[in-house]
Order: sequence, then structure tokens, then C-alpha cells
Amino acid sequence: MLGLMAARQAGLDDPLRLRRAEATRSMLSGGSDGVIVLYDLENLTRETSYTCKALCSVGRSHPDVHKFSVETVQWYPHDTGMFTSSSFDKTLKIWDTNTLKSADAFHFKGTVYSHHMSPVATNHCLVAVGTKSPKVQLCDLKSGSFSHILQGHRQEVLAVAWSPRHEYVLATGSADGRVKLWDVRRASGCLSTLDQHNGEKSKASSEAANSAHTGRVNGLCYTNDGLHLLTTGTDDRMRLWNSFTGENTLVNYGKVCNESRKGLKFTISCGCDPEFAFVPYGSTIAVYTVFTGELMTMLRGHYTAVNCCVFQPNFQELYSGSRDCNILAWIPALREPVPDDVSEKSLPQQHLNPAYEDAWSSSDEG
Repeated sequence: MLGLMAARQAGLDDPLRLRRAEATRSMLSGGSDGVIVLYDLENLTRETSYTCKALCSVGRSHPDVHKFSVETVQWYPHDTGMFTSSSFDKTLKIWDTNTLKSADAFHFKGTVYSHHMSPVATNHCLVAVGTKSPKVQLCDLKSGSFSHILQGHRQEVLAVAWSPRHEYVLATGSADGRVKLWDVRRASGCLSTLDQHNGEKSKASSEAANSAHTGRVNGLCYTNDGLHLLTTGTDDRMRLWNSFTGENTLVNYGKVCNESRKGLKFTISCGCDPEFAFVPYGSTIAVYTVFTGELMTMLRGHYTAVNCCVFQPNFQELYSGSRDCNILAWIPALREPVPDDVSEKSLPQQHLNPAYEDAWSSSDEG
């Protein structure tokens, strides 16, 4: 593991497959059968509807394949020469993209629900892992060993997310209804526990006091600037928090149906105005404005429950995975240009096609 990390940091690895992945657009996907597939997202056909090609995969016959469902996959934040995956088989695996072999593996006592590497860290290589245990595990990729644990939750940890603003700040969500913010450098660890009532005890029952949701917290996502944190729970609520003060901003998103018994992988746009949250909602994807809570549209294209969403900021594309075994790419239909000599107000309504407003198209990913 140390050799692989050193090679990645020194820039010594330069394999053909790695160059292809970096020169084009590539995506990792993990399936319920434990298989991991690497897709080339480049659309060489220039057609609106197209099928992406699989570059390579860790199939069922691979000696290092996960035994059960893959819950999270993530590229090494600094390049695509390495990636990580975690599974219900109680393991976190680190993969060499060039050889498609497992360079290291961390084994846990309980089911692994989620893991995350910091997108901005320069002074550590810690992977935060949420498992069946109420303890948050931190794994050090440099040493190949467990770093330390964060104690404070009372039930299983379903979601973890590093701040994109501060490399040592971590958010965790648990089945105990609590969201905690941690500074992993501190001995005590916990910075704060988010309170949906903002400390107004008169509105909180003894059970709900100092909790972010009255149900299981199974989804976390920071805004791109790290100033706010969005959380989802099985109380069918989504809440937006000030990540510095820990205050509930009280944005009302209405009922956000959430029956997932494990982690809910939703995402927030980057570079849009306003910013949007894309949330799996049954077989559809609900699109909300982050700071006003308005439900803009429902994206329909999957046949069964949507499991995850991820936003690609460089190309302003959304990708969603479902139990129907399809991955769909969603592309905003941009506003049609208005001639200089024509007033926008004089155009028929159908010519005014704002991006992100009931104007997303999808294409199947193979």
C-alpha cells in the first residue's frame, strides 16, 4: 500500500489505461452483485441518446471481487490511478486502476454503509467509514492501518462526509437521528451535534432533543463551498444547516419520501444559479432549489427505485443508478438563443426553455 501511495504522489505511474481515464471522462459504478465497472463517458457519436462503453470491470470471477453489494465507490481525490470501494461484505478495498487489483483491504466487524475521502486534504489520507457499529472508523491509507475511532453515536452510522472547505472536519449521520460534526485532530473529536429545534427546548420532546431528524439519518451532502450541509432522514424531511454555527436554516422542502434502510446517495449541483439538490424519490429524482426549498421538477426515466445520484460539475451532468440495473445520464436543455432584434417576452412560451426547469433529457448508460 505504501508503494502505491508513494507512486501516486510522486507521479511515477503512467499506465495506458490511466492516461485514457484521465484524458477522457470516466466513472466508477458498484452493483448489488459486488461487481465494479469503469465506464468511459465520452460521447464520440455526438448524438443526444447514446450508450457508454465499459472500459473494464472487477467481475464475479475476479479474485478480489466483493462478495456482497457495493455501497460506495470513490476515486482517489488527486487522480484516477487509485480508487476505493466498500461493501456489505464488511470490507473497504483500495484498488490500483492500472492493474485492477486490490492493493489493500480493511476489514470491519459489521456491515459497511458508507465511506468517504476528503476532496481537499493535503496533510492526511484518512478514509472515514460508517458501519453497523456506532463508532466511526478512520482508516489511514499511508500506513494501511486503522487510525482512530470517533465515539458519540448510539446506533449504526449510515452516512459520512468530509467538509470540502476544511480537511479535518467530518460530518456523520446515524440511525440514532443525530448528525455530528467532528474535528479529527481533537482528542474529544466532536465539535457539535446538530439540533433541529436550534436549542428551543419547548418545541422538543425529550426524545427528539438535540437530534437532527426524528428518524434515521441516512444522507449527508455539503454544498460545494462547504458553508452548508444538507441532510436527509427517514422522517421524510430534508434539512439545510449552517456548517459553521450548526444552525438549522429552517428551509422547508416539504415531504421528502425516504424509506431507505441504508445510506441515501443524493447530490448537490456545482456552478448553477441557483444550486439544486438531486434526491432519489422512489423511481424518480426530485430536484429542489437548495436555499429556497422549491421542488422544481421530478426526473422520470427509471423503472424501479433510484439508489444514488452524482453530479459532474465540469460538464454539468447528472448520473443516477437504480435497481432496474440502469445508469442514466441527465443533461440540462439550455435556453434557446434569442435573436438580437426579437424581444424575449414576445416569444411563444415553448421557446423559453430554462435549464433545469422540467427540461432534463436522459440517455441510458450500458
